[in-house]
Amino acid sequence: MTAAIDPGAARVLQLGAEAGGKAFEEGTPDEARRAYRASYLVLQGEKEPVAAIEARVIDGPRGPIPARLYRGTGAPERDAPALLYVHGGGWVIGDLDSHDDICRWFANLGQCVVLCPDYRLAPEHPFPTALDDCLAALRFLGAATEELGIDPARIAVAGDSAGGNLATVLALHHGRDGLPRLAAQLLIYPNTDARQGADSYRRYGEGYGLTARTMAWFRDHYLTTPEEAADWRVSPLLADNLAEAPPAFVALAGLDILHDEGDAYVERLRAAGVPLAVSRLPDQIHGFASAGRFIPQARELIVEAVAAWRRFEAYEQPPIE
Repeated sequence: MTAAIDPGAARVLQLGAEAGGKAFEEGTPDEARRAYRASYLVLQGEKEPVAAIEARVIDGPRGPIPARLYRGTGAPERDAPALLYVHGGGWVIGDLDSHDDICRWFANLGQCVVLCPDYRLAPEHPFPTALDDCLAALRFLGAATEELGIDPARIAVAGDSAGGNLATVLALHHGRDGLPRLAAQLLIYPNTDARQGADSYRRYGEGYGLTARTMAWFRDHYLTTPEEAADWRVSPLLADNLAEAPPAFVALAGLDILHDEGDAYVERLRAAGVPLAVSRLPDQIHGFASAGRFIPQARELIVEAVAAWRRFEAYEQPPIE
């Protein structure tokens, strides 16, 4: 490696190399899920206690969707902020436990309610199933404000990587078709362009954790045809109009194959006049927020995201046409 790298991130990469094993794309999705579970149990940050955790099942257009509901310490019983958190994992791996630490951090730091849906994964359930499940989860959150003690004006979405992709697309749907108006979107190294042609795929395609080959494997499991990569619901960078998107916090890892497409999305939001906060972490790798045991910046990033969310709540958004 020639680029500067955070010592904790370097340690995470070293642990991955020492563990050996085959790359995700060299095996089956089930093998990738087992390998990912073994890795995240080693890397996760502290599982902070929260005020309450509850299992939920949400009705979705393709069947029931398991979900986990967190109420953070200090969250009010009435008019609490609420967050839909969409986990990453390339639309193929990840579950309710893989991002449990991040959901707990958000719940406590935001003194809020967090809902994390266990959306269906590809290739068994290709696009747009994951999106449909997440839309159903957001619709549930907006409809359950009385039951859950949520302030309907203080709902946000968040996600990382492929979860950031889904959260970005949810944000472009907000305020329509029974979905709540969102106060913020909190995007952590989001995937915004499934065409995978950005220069960061060349700069960081090997040696920094997530490789270009693995990312292509994820995408090809998610999509049923190559043409779907040009659908804005897969590649939100290609959406016609971002002007009605909610205020955005975007975190970009400098040593990440997804860096340039995330940066391009930031510039499109800026050009559209969307209120924006950008966290640039030049020495970090993709997935660092899920490695809190070794990378203190993981939890610090959530502190920053919540602070941006609070600032955005004071912004009066234009009407959605």
